[in-house]
Amino acid sequence: MNTSEEETKQIIQNWLRIFDIKFGWIDEFDKIVTKYVESFAVYELSGICFRLLKILQGHDDAVRRVKFSADGRKIVSASADKTVRIWDVILKTQIQIFKGHSYGVNAAEFAPDGSTILSCADDETIRLWDIKSGKELKILKGHIDSVLDINFSPDGKTIVSGSKDNTIRLWDVASEEEIKKFHYHSDAVNCVRFSSNGQMILSASDDRMIILWDVKSGEKLKIFNGHSNLVLCAQFSFNDHFVVSCSCDQTVRVWDVESGKLLDKMKGHYRVVKGISYFPDDKTIVSCSRDNTIRLWDVKLGYEIQRLEGYDSDVDGVDVSPNSDTIVSCSCDTIGIWG
Repeated sequence: MNTSEEETKQIIQNWLRIFDIKFGWIDEFDKIVTKYVESFAVYELSGICFRLLKILQGHDDAVRRVKFSADGRKIVSASADKTVRIWDVILKTQIQIFKGHSYGVNAAEFAPDGSTILSCADDETIRLWDIKSGKELKILKGHIDSVLDINFSPDGKTIVSGSKDNTIRLWDVASEEEIKKFHYHSDAVNCVRFSSNGQMILSASDDRMIILWDVKSGEKLKIFNGHSNLVLCAQFSFNDHFVVSCSCDQTVRVWDVESGKLLDKMKGHYRVVKGISYFPDDKTIVSCSRDNTIRLWDVKLGYEIQRLEGYDSDVDGVDVSPNSDTIVSCSCDTIGIWG
């Protein structure tokens, strides 16, 4: 933010404080006006403004998850149509399709080095695919119910998975062996994520808990309690200092990793919030919901700064490109690219 923008923001904030002291507005009315004006100011000064660039079609059933590659040039999608597909961000076309899962695919992502694709499905398996040849490389078996989420460790040597069987499992990529099982959640594990240093794992569950785990010892480090309904997704901030989560309770929440305390509860969605992601600078969060919207939130103030509309059905997944200039979303059998 340049000097003039900083000065403008300071003037607006000082003006609001003067109004509050000088006129002594009724508390609730004051809060409403202050929040509205501050959020408008943040929107104007942030420079963030996305619009729909393209709708990608090709899947024959619901697209459940979308994820950018590390270089931001490709997108991988996972669908109930049993396929995993790769899309070119610049050309906005499908460039590859992987078939092999016998039931709907719940999640997919690129390996850190970009050479392979990892996927998981309702067929209780985790699969690795070679991008160059398009061939299936490995099938990891062990879960006894749908595998709902997967994530590579930062070095690409380990995989973490979360399942409807209530367990979290660690897998060695080279040997294809299960190397550890975490079992504390009392219901389906919807989301699992490694920290950026690979030393911690985050899990989110239908039991309404978010748990921080130590990878080496398998011990619980923190339990984040507060959501009043199923927790569908949880993500680390890029600096690993914070966790953002979303839930069927219609809220987006931000937690402090060190203390385990709730820092903010963002309200605005009026139906289930399906997915969330930090922007790489950790200053903005994007969320998607069954209220058919995508919303961007200012982390510092906790305010909604943009709402992306246009969908006529649930928005099930969302991700942000590494350079922060593109958002990808999925809904029904289509993928949206916003920039």
